[in-house]
Amino acid sequence: MKPTSKHQWDLSEARAKELQENLSPKIIKIDQLPTVKFIAGTDVSYKKDTDKIIAAIVILNAENLELVESVTVEDTVSFPYIPGLFSFREIPPLIKAFEKLKTSPDLVVCDGQGYAHPRRFGLACHLGLLMDIPSIGCAKNMMIGKYKEPDITRGSFCKIIDNEETIGRVLRTQNNVKPVYVSIGHKISLETATEWILKLSPKYRLPETTRLSDQLSKGVENQRLNAT
Repeated sequence: MKPTSKHQWDLSEARAKELQENLSPKIIKIDQLPTVKFIAGTDVSYKKDTDKIIAAIVILNAENLELVESVTVEDTVSFPYIPGLFSFREIPPLIKAFEKLKTSPDLVVCDGQGYAHPRRFGLACHLGLLMDIPSIGCAKNMMIGKYKEPDITRGSFCKIIDNEETIGRVLRTQNNVKPVYVSIGHKISLETATEWILKLSPKYRLPETTRLSDQLSKGVENQRLNAT
């Protein structure tokens, strides 16, 4: 699976921010999903004390959430650590991982922000637009905006508001646990994105896409550490 559009990655901070602002209006905020049979989860881990990065993708069956396929790619970090520009560090190795997949996903869930971003163009938007695939951002922490705490029961949510615009939702995926922060990436509505994150989180706070891709990326790093 290859990206349908490309751009230069070796950019200054100012040019990278400008690119985000130029690409954000191209995000499709309504549902344009096919029948969802396979869902991808992405995660990226960094090798301690090195410039190495591990991109991991898992493919799950949308009906039973069973693992269908998994791939990892080890790469070298080529963009500095700048809040709000993580996609410029993490998408290049993720694209290489997508190219290794044998199963084409119908939906991608990213461990990070989507539209809930200062320039409305977080990692999930960036990846979804380049790959031309419906995508969702599901983050562990909020980056920007204000919200009221949702009820403690599973499925409760509140809007994330920034400059009077709804940019995402704070969603309780399990009773009495910390919420997650959901925003659209591309070709999906916030309502549908919320429904999918709940469906993907039958037992734990994080969706299975995120849990399994995180385990995969960190498992590769642990294997490396154990071998040294």
